[in-house]
Amino acid sequence: MRGKIDRKAKGFARNMSAALQYPHLDVDADGHARIAGSRYKVLHLAGEHYHYGWSTEELLRQHPDLRPEEVYASLTYFYDHYSEMVQQLVEAARQVEQKRGNQMLSREQLLQRGNVTEPS
Repeated sequence: MRGKIDRKAKGFARNMSAALQYPHLDVDADGHARIAGSRYKVLHLAGEHYHYGWSTEELLRQHPDLRPEEVYASLTYFYDHYSEMVQQLVEAARQVEQKRGNQMLSREQLLQRGNVTEPS
């Protein structure tokens, strides 16, 4: 009998997780979650939280135009989709590093680009 209850409970939990709503977020046609009525993607705030270790309070200090409930909804979405979003963050960081590595210029090259001469 206990096995039947556990299976029912698991099915109930699966159905509940599929029905979760994020009241302060919208998901656009491309599947990107955004804070409703704003320019902020959840991935942006998740990146600051993940890479910099910013708490909710720090995110609110850095983005004074956001309300606490919007930041909490964003972080809830992030943790509900953790594996997928971390994979996106890691891939984006890898692409930035790859591009950065290809664009390293020496001091002399930078000065030449700006037609600047080094002071004597």
